Amino acid sequence: MAKSAVEEHEHTQKAFGFAATDSSGFLSPFHFFRRENGAEDVTIQIKYCGVCHSDLHCVKNEWGFTRYPIVPGHEIVGEVTKVGNNVEKFKVGECVGVGVMVGSCGMCELCGQDLENYCSDMVFTYNARDKDGSRTYGGYSDMIVVNQRFVVNIPDNLPPDAAAPLLCAGITVYSPMKYYGMAMSGKHLGVSGLGGLGHIAIKFGKAFGLKVTVISTSPQKEDEAVNKLGADCFLVSTDAAKMKAAMGTMDFIIDTISVVHNLAPLLDLLRANGKLITVGLPEKPLELSVFPLVLGRKMVGGSYIGGMKEAQEMLDFCGKHNITADIELIKMDYINTAFERLAKSDVRYRFVIDVANSISACKM
Repeated sequence: MAKSAVEEHEHTQKAFGFAATDSSGFLSPFHFFRRENGAEDVTIQIKYCGVCHSDLHCVKNEWGFTRYPIVPGHEIVGEVTKVGNNVEKFKVGECVGVGVMVGSCGMCELCGQDLENYCSDMVFTYNARDKDGSRTYGGYSDMIVVNQRFVVNIPDNLPPDAAAPLLCAGITVYSPMKYYGMAMSGKHLGVSGLGGLGHIAIKFGKAFGLKVTVISTSPQKEDEAVNKLGADCFLVSTDAAKMKAAMGTMDFIIDTISVVHNLAPLLDLLRANGKLITVGLPEKPLELSVFPLVLGRKMVGGSYIGGMKEAQEMLDFCGKHNITADIELIKMDYINTAFERLAKSDVRYRFVIDVANSISACKM
């Protein structure tokens, strides 16, 4: 497959991964190039990569901005194989991670506040253009080269495969919980949606000392939510009587649902001054009535991953509390089946690709 002129000229390291080439979203073997390791760079042999629901949105162009070919994957854990002359934080052989972004301007007010995730020049780990104009490719591949600012340390006590989803799912729920005051012990947190993000939100909530109630359309998930994940209560959102009984009982709700849904029932669950924070990314706009907000002085907010300083803080928190994702480890050649299952929410709770032990067998 043809490469851009920039890629052919600037990038000389051969790499291999799985890419989608059209909106069918079907992934197949793909040979491409990475840049050589620069003075500020870290080269990483990818060991594991989580499968995020946004990967599925992107490969199918459901958000309308996919550039093909696309190599997905932004929950990357691997081993450092090379560091640049100016890199002091990382050493060869260490276990490190890379999340949703691999670059930003580094000079704006937001970057100065360690909020690179909101920088207008933030560079996504895949489906974007890097500062040299070349295309970024993600973690469904054998190696990656990343500027040191966008690499994090994985705590030694965390298993690297189960830590991979923390690089996106973990920081996506941790950041709003900290920013919007959801880390206040004794408060009542609702977690809407029990999937890749929701199950980690439960674990964070309990580690923060919150009462946690899961809000779900799937009554069959109650036993696992309460007895395995540690939630205090389980609320079936289609049970009108129980939803009515729970009205006005929650201080916060973190809404992790990534499909179109009604926000009104969630707002009814909040106490006065309650906060509903959305982190899912449905492909279509959600409807919102202002009456519940005005009459209860309630807030609807949003949040998008977190900055690099906060990402490391989150990982250190996970190390302290032994928090990891519940995963299903898969081989690289299973990814298309995994996407089919992900579309049906048939995973408990995150697919992780065993890249190092399976990708070489897929080379053409």
